[in-house]
Amino acid sequence: MAVIKPFKAIRPTSALAKKVAALPYDVMNSEEARAAVKGNPYSFLHVDKAEIDLDPGIDLYDDFVYQKAKENLNRLIEDKILEKDSKDNFYIYRLTMNSRSQTGLVCCTSINEYINNIIKKHEQTREEKEKDRIQHVDICDANTGPIFLTYRKERGIRNLLDTWTKELEPHSSFTAQDGVIHEIWVVNENDTIEAIKNKFEEVEYLYIADGHHRAASAVKVGIKRRESNPTHMGKEEYNYFLSVLFADDELYIMDYNRVVQDLNGLTTEAFIKEVEKNFKVTKHASSEPFRPTQKHTFGMFVEGVWYALEAKNSLYDQNDTIGSLDVEILQKYLLEPILGIKDPRMDKRIDFIGGIRGLEELERRVSKDMKVAFSMFPTSIKELMDIADEGKMMPPKSTWFEPKLRSGLFIHQLS
Repeated sequence: MAVIKPFKAIRPTSALAKKVAALPYDVMNSEEARAAVKGNPYSFLHVDKAEIDLDPGIDLYDDFVYQKAKENLNRLIEDKILEKDSKDNFYIYRLTMNSRSQTGLVCCTSINEYINNIIKKHEQTREEKEKDRIQHVDICDANTGPIFLTYRKERGIRNLLDTWTKELEPHSSFTAQDGVIHEIWVVNENDTIEAIKNKFEEVEYLYIADGHHRAASAVKVGIKRRESNPTHMGKEEYNYFLSVLFADDELYIMDYNRVVQDLNGLTTEAFIKEVEKNFKVTKHASSEPFRPTQKHTFGMFVEGVWYALEAKNSLYDQNDTIGSLDVEILQKYLLEPILGIKDPRMDKRIDFIGGIRGLEELERRVSKDMKVAFSMFPTSIKELMDIADEGKMMPPKSTWFEPKLRSGLFIHQLS
């Protein structure tokens, strides 16, 4: 069963929520973040990417960056841009993009359930990224960004959330620059809080949709504090981490595309001949980019031309949850053997582009600094959950969720 807990959120006033709310720290680089905060001292990027307020040449992992994040968070609280609720609440967070909504419950989840695999993972983490968020969480004494979790839809939970949002006006509502509408309700009625908690006890597992590094880091900070606290009781706030829980049928996964810097010494003609050994290659007739519309098909853009690729049936077994993933097929039969990309997590020759940027971004990158691009068919939420249930790990950069949860709307203090 899934254990969830209400908490006293630190959150922006309704009037300033739009100015505070920021995209997650890991979807933009420092240069983009500096541009995004111009003229906005309230942006939560000043906390989540505090290097933007320091010398541009500073190491991102320098202690000064984490101290600056703490300083900026405290300033927002002292200036009453952010205020802490006086009682433990749940919160409802709805995001609407292109008339499509997803409604999540903001709460705290247990680090014990992460350790015991009630909260399931599907992605490996990298040590240096974990260390970064561990420092950030520990020094700020807070979970500053929510972990995006999902669960198999449960009608009772949906009814409770729908009833609350239909009967009450949101505490805050704004439209972000990208057109996504963000609405927040405060669930402060004890009977409803208990009813929601009880309904989640009927949910067998939670699944990390996005935020594996944040989750792992929050858990490690909690374990560290347990070990250093001789009077540890198990109810302290550091035993829980900030999460937003969405039913699986409301989520939207976009394509997560690939671009590669060179053809590994091959001419374009020789490269295409190698690709044809495992894929049916057809020149795309349209001038528009090729967007795959079904599994096991891919778009390839090289030398100004789009091709449609279709994986040969011999490459995969539909009963193999990992082996039948499109990201795995592309990696195993093209990126590694032909282009020499053995470890896509570490290889500097490959980059990954979320579908929200459009396929035109693939063309732009090939014209600028890359040689070949691949458009992908999106991984499904069912594939993600099936793989997590089997205790397996998906290949890196398999999923791109939209819309992105905003940071700064809810902060969970650890002490």
